[in-house]
Amino acid sequence: MDGDLRGWRQCLLGGAVFAVCMVGTTLPTPLYGLYQEKFGFSELTVTLVYSVYAFGVIGVLLLAGNASDTVGRRPVLLAGLGFAAASAICFLCATGLGWLYAGRLMSGLSAGLFTGAASAYVMDLAPRGGAARATFVATAVNMGGLGCGPLLAGVLAQYARWPLYLPFAVYLALVVGSAAVLLGLPETVREPQPLSAVRPQRPGLPKRVRAVFVPAAIASFAGFALFGVFTSVSPAFLAESLGVHNHAVGGLVVALAFFASTAGQLAVGRVGVGRSLPLGCAVLLAGLALLAGALRWDLLVLMVLSAVVGGAGQGLAFRAALSAVAEVSAADQRAAVISTLFVVAYAGISVPVIGVGVLTGPLGLEGAGLVFIACMTLLATTAAGYLLRRPLQAST
Repeated sequence: MDGDLRGWRQCLLGGAVFAVCMVGTTLPTPLYGLYQEKFGFSELTVTLVYSVYAFGVIGVLLLAGNASDTVGRRPVLLAGLGFAAASAICFLCATGLGWLYAGRLMSGLSAGLFTGAASAYVMDLAPRGGAARATFVATAVNMGGLGCGPLLAGVLAQYARWPLYLPFAVYLALVVGSAAVLLGLPETVREPQPLSAVRPQRPGLPKRVRAVFVPAAIASFAGFALFGVFTSVSPAFLAESLGVHNHAVGGLVVALAFFASTAGQLAVGRVGVGRSLPLGCAVLLAGLALLAGALRWDLLVLMVLSAVVGGAGQGLAFRAALSAVAEVSAADQRAAVISTLFVVAYAGISVPVIGVGVLTGPLGLEGAGLVFIACMTLLATTAAGYLLRRPLQAST
């Protein structure tokens, strides 16, 4: 019993460190409008600054997604916190657009090191028999951290002084505290090897994982694409089309999508992994329909509902996807397989966002958003049909 309590305490502490890292990835979201005013760049530039982060994540996942399986979880996570601190410093020093690109790139490198390694670490720290709960902890703190980022920055920017500096100073303090917590947690890789043993990870999967991975990846791509648009362009839509200039409200709307994702993940235990993936895609479709209505009729209530419903659908699909691929992966390959899943997810969070930015010029923000929704509706419908024909056979 004492061992179980210690294991869960360590699991939750590892999850808290994971959450802090993810806070930094969405922290600038409600601040982009202020940066536009300060540096004078377009909405396309906003999406490019945002997407640099995702490409940083993908690059690390491909080159070193399996590093924690080799050198150990803690060294990789400490390096990730180092990049998180560097990102905060870039934003604190920002005197031009180049600093924003650098800060987002550092944030992407941090998240790339954390996504697979921290998910695997949280699962490793859990007591025996706690795999399902640990998977929920890993996905919940991931999404919870992403949600807290815009909320924290929005509140500080609206109600405190130095809106472009205080959020990053607070975050830097959180990163330092997280490093101290991480140093007090045990290493879970039994025989860590030197850094020279790490080899770039080629895109690919063990044969036993592939049948489960394909539908899991489809659902993850669709869900993260919705999040990408919310976090990159929704503050501009709120300000330009709805007249909402309160940074705290803008941050809250974005945060609701991530918090709803956590709620959707919690429902997977009752719904079951196999049913959660197609159901998640169906709920995503409802969220996309609400977002289309918000864009078409300029209604804040539909924007909020689309965040909640779309987030819940993403949570259902994402936790089921992560549970399924983790379950069929060998222990020494788990971080690498999870990292590959995140490569697909972060492709979803970046590529469609750039498309929206490119289309904003000729079509306007509303028209670009509707084109995005049409494309994602087609994808989610295809994914749901695929998953209904070939359901996953995995336990929660």
